[in-house]
Parts: sequence; C-alpha cells; structure tokens
Amino acid sequence: MPRDPRFDPLFAPLKIGPVTAPNRFYQVPHCTGMGYAMPQTLAAMRAVKAEGGWGTVCTEYCSIHPTSDDHPSPFASLWDQGDVANLAVLAEGVHRHGSLCGVELWHGGLRSANLLSRQTPIGPNSLPADKAPLQARRMDLADIRDYRRAHRAAALRAREAGADLVYVYASHTYLLSQFLDRRINRTIVGYSGSIENRVRIIRELIEETQEAVGDALAVAIRIEVDAEATPGDDPDGERRAIFELLKDGPDLFDVTITDYSQEMGVSRFVHEASLEPLIAHVRGIVQKPVVSVGRFTTPETMLSQLKRGIVDLIGAARPSIADPFLPKKIAEGRPDDIRECIGCNICYASDIQGVPLRCTQNPTMGEEWRRDWHPDRMPRAQQSERILVVGAGPAGLEAALTLAQRGHQVTLAEARRDLGGRVTLESKLPGLGEWARVRDYRQYQLSKCDNVEIFRESRLSAADVRELSPRHVLLATGSHWRADATGHSFPAGNPGIDLAIALTPDDLMAGKRPADRAKPVIVFDDDHYLMAAVLAELLGREGYAVTYVTTAGVVGFWSRFTMEQARSQARLIEVGVQIIVSHAVDSVHGDQATLSCVFSGRRRDLPCGAFVPVTSREPDDTLWHELQTDTAANAAAGIAGIQRIGDCKAPGLIAHAVYDGHRTARRIDGDQATGEDLPEEPPFRRDRVVISAVL
Repeated sequence: MPRDPRFDPLFAPLKIGPVTAPNRFYQVPHCTGMGYAMPQTLAAMRAVKAEGGWGTVCTEYCSIHPTSDDHPSPFASLWDQGDVANLAVLAEGVHRHGSLCGVELWHGGLRSANLLSRQTPIGPNSLPADKAPLQARRMDLADIRDYRRAHRAAALRAREAGADLVYVYASHTYLLSQFLDRRINRTIVGYSGSIENRVRIIRELIEETQEAVGDALAVAIRIEVDAEATPGDDPDGERRAIFELLKDGPDLFDVTITDYSQEMGVSRFVHEASLEPLIAHVRGIVQKPVVSVGRFTTPETMLSQLKRGIVDLIGAARPSIADPFLPKKIAEGRPDDIRECIGCNICYASDIQGVPLRCTQNPTMGEEWRRDWHPDRMPRAQQSERILVVGAGPAGLEAALTLAQRGHQVTLAEARRDLGGRVTLESKLPGLGEWARVRDYRQYQLSKCDNVEIFRESRLSAADVRELSPRHVLLATGSHWRADATGHSFPAGNPGIDLAIALTPDDLMAGKRPADRAKPVIVFDDDHYLMAAVLAELLGREGYAVTYVTTAGVVGFWSRFTMEQARSQARLIEVGVQIIVSHAVDSVHGDQATLSCVFSGRRRDLPCGAFVPVTSREPDDTLWHELQTDTAANAAAGIAGIQRIGDCKAPGLIAHAVYDGHRTARRIDGDQATGEDLPEEPPFRRDRVVISAVL
C-alpha cells in the first residue's frame, strides 16, 4: 500500500551539522546487554534496525577509557584498535541500509567502580562509587586534561571506524553531569562554582571533538532539562542557562530528564510522549535539531511531535526494539502491522541482568546473529504440515502465527471465547492495559492468514486431538496460580493455610472478591515481580483494608529490574495499603494470620479475613499427560510429535511464553520437531573468543 501522505514529514531528510539523516526516525543510544563482549551479536542487531528504516542508529554508552568501566553491566568501548575493528563492522552494517551511525562516547566518573580494569575511579569529588565500597579520586586539573585527551582519542577512533555522529554525554548522572551538579563539583579551580565554570568542561569537549573529527562527523550532546537536585523543575533557571551557554556548540541536542523511572517508565505508570511538557521549550532556545524519546508507538503521535515543533527527530529505544521495522511499515502504508511496545521493560531487565536484549513483543530481538532470526522475514518450511495448537494465550498465538508464516496449515483451538489467555486477564488489571497489544497484534496478523483456522470455546480432550489427526501438536494450555502458597518459601506448599478463605490471582482476575469487605485482606508476595502489588492496589482501590506481606525487603523486589519498584511501592502507600517486608505468612486460620520474620524467625499475628497467595503457578499439563499415556494411539492418528510450550511447560513471564512459542514453531519441518530442552549442543552460535593456539 502507498504511504499515507500525512506522514511524509516523518520521511523528510534533516541536516545535522555536516551529515544528513535520511528521515526523522532516530534510534537513540540504548543499552543492549551485549556491549564490547558480543560484537557480532551487537552489530547484527543494529543492522536490522537500519534495515527496518531507522535513519540514525546509535550505539549504547561507549566507554572512552579504562577509568570508565561499568562491569558487570555490559557496555561498548573504544579503548583500542580492536574496538575500532568491531565498531567498523557495526557501522558498515548500518551504512549498508543508508542510515547514519552514531556513537555515544561515555565516561562514568563516580558511577564507575572499574571492577574489571581496576583503575582508580575519578570524579569531581571523592564520593562513593557505584557497585563497590570504594570512593573516587577527586580530579585535579591534570586529570581533566587527561580526560579531555582520552575523549578526543575516542572520537578519532569513532571516525576511523566509520561513525557519522559522536556524542558528548552529559546526562544520566555520569561524569559530565557530575561536573554540572553543584552538590558534587565544589573544589576544582576554574571548573566549579559558577554555572559558567561547571559548563566549561562540556564546552571544551564539544570544541575539541569538533576540531578532531572535522567536517566528517556531527557532534551531539545528550543532556537533561532538569537537575538531579530538583527533578522535574528548574526553579532558579540554571538549566535554561546551561542550554543558553551551549546553544551554539553541538550540531544536535538529545534532551532528556533526570527521572529515569519516567524517561524509561513502564506503561503501568508512564504513557506515550510523557516528556513533552518538560522538554518542549528546548527547541526554541537552541535553534538546532532536537531529538527526545517518549516511547512513541503511534505514527500520529510522532507526526504531532514534529508538526508542533516539539522535536525534529523522533527518538526511540524501546519502540525500535519491539519493532525494528516500525519506520518501514509506516513508509509502506502498513501502520496496522506495527508491533507496538507494551512498556513492560523486559528489555531493560535483560540488560540490567547482563544478558542480550529480550522483548515481550519481539522474540527475535537479540537473536539476529545468534540464531539468524529476522523480525520480518520467516523461512518457509521445506514441507507444509497440518499442525494443531491447543491454547490461544501468548505462546499459542505466537506459535500459530509463526507456523502460518512458515507455510504450515494451522488449527488453533481455544477453550475460552476470548483469545489471549493470561494476557487478556492481566491486561485488565490496574495499569496493564497496554499489555493487551501482545494479543491484539497476533490476533490481527492471524486474521490475515488463509492457512489458519481458529476454533473458540473448544476445550479438547486427548481423543479430540487424535480425531483431528494433525501431524504435530503444540500444547499451550497455560498454568494457574497455586492456592497453597507453594513457592520459594514453601516448596512443598503450606499446610497451615485455610484454603476456604484463600483467593488466587486467577480468582481475583475472574471477578471473585473476599466475602466480607469489613475484614482485612492479606496479599502474600513470594513471587517478587508485580502481580502481588497490582492485586493489592486493585483491592485497595476497591475499598478493602489490604496488608501486603513479602519475604523480600521491598515491594516487588524483582521489579527493580524493570525500573518500576520504587513507583510500585509508592503507589501502594498512596492507595493506603499497609506494607510488611521481610516476613513470610506461616499460617492462616480463622480470622488470624501468623507471620514470621525471615531473619529472626520472630512471629506476629495479624487479623485476616481473606488471604491472597502470590507465590507460583501450576502448569496446566493434564492434556499432555493424557496424550503421553497412549503413544500407540497417537501414532495411529498420524501424530509425529507432541510438544508443550509456554506456561504449560514452564510458567514464566509473558516474554518467556512468546519466545518459547516462536522458537518451537521455527523448529518444526516435515516430521522433524526438534526440542531444545536438553540439546546435545548449543542450538545457537556463541559470541566469544576462541583461543587459536596453546600459549
């Protein structure tokens, strides 16, 4: 289909200093969990972004020197010629598709404990470093000169590698933002005190970088519109003054804010284009191209940002992860095919945990080199087969879609009227509405497939499966939350729970509620992600007296990886939920629950009219076991293989279920249906150094 002419401004070229971006889609620097240690994985992923139409594709934070070492977090680097060679591969892959390649030159300052390099941390003051009980050395004028030389050398390496744009990185609490912070930068003569002094090093770096790279590269700055001391505000006008001082320097302003839980906010708390009220004034000050993020997923919002002069380039990290081909789909008149980001931040969690990016919506993310997967091209099966998928939750929908795209004849049977499984239920909880995109995208794509039949309200027995006589069967029958508190603390279940007053998350999502609204409800979180907190919020908003109890030290401990823990705990406080941390619920009887401290074992009693255990889930694998009892009957029905996928096999995140459905569907070809649970060899390539000779 032709592109809607309304969106033509999104495809207009834009001059950025000496270079020209081919369109307004700008993949801002974002972490990947790959860094310098996985150069082939990283280069392939960035190349796919460029292929998908992102006119500018940037690296993650790229260390300029061994004094900027963020281990164990993965980061890019430009320390030596080996790094130059690897970056050159990335840049070539980006250039192959006509896009610009940007490099975010980075020094962590106080944020870098240098755990691998073992260099002494440096910063404007001797304050504690991150990730270690260690303080930085207070920089002097000689250190500043050395830092400037290192930055210039890294810029020259970026030019040698073929980059088109380099950053002076002055945000996110790293070294240059530490110089801007009057609380930190207090004693360096000529570089502390007045705002002019504190901005001085940034101006020097911009000038020296421009002199070093000449007319070959553009120079960008990443900088915040507010200060760490006054998030969301500029009470004395200092931040505006910084922009005034810098406006004639860089070729591009990449602007953001200090509150990372908003900039990188989950959809549960932060919606599309949330930065606009805070950054809209910058373009009027600097009179240079401006880019900013906002988890933009809809073409209309992107267009509005341009037409109203908020930004000149549409910055994106997560939307480019969820759908690397987002720009191309708009260009081809296929906006309904965009795989929209759901704002769950599983991508961020994977990087924080030190592994390549994962994405709930895009199971190919991080697998471009490792498995040779592509987000928009599916290899056809050598032989088309009749395949039955039982269950239309996230794993079943993804498996059915992938199988259909590979040319198989697919039958999808769902026990309920509505498709989506757990996604349909969970997306109705407070703040999780955008999670329904997991279902909606796949349901729409399946509706366009002539080789897919969908049967709703069709709960199948083993006999039904055999009667249908498919060649392969994928069971995606899901799981259910356990009522007996089986989990981390009670691996065999808790016999002290009165099941008569227990309500599982499934019960609450189905509309059930505690019988007596006047009696307090205890929500016990031994799962540590977000479900318990969301249910506590739900009940609190409905007027129940709720006590949230967790064995962890904070609300939703694992949700710190998704950048929502603090907001989640604040929300429960706001709603009036009582919070008790570091305790297990030992027993619930009558109108009383007994809690025990996980450290001391000391017990305490609380009134309890209803108990909601959020601890673990039981796979719904009854059909699997029924089919396994008579393999001869399966063979007689012509069934070559039966596999479990998603929560039916191993309950986890929605991202796990989608990935498992996708992976399994890719491996079915003819009579072959290779499983991966215990492979003889790794079913993917490993990005690693292999020693070529004995030293």
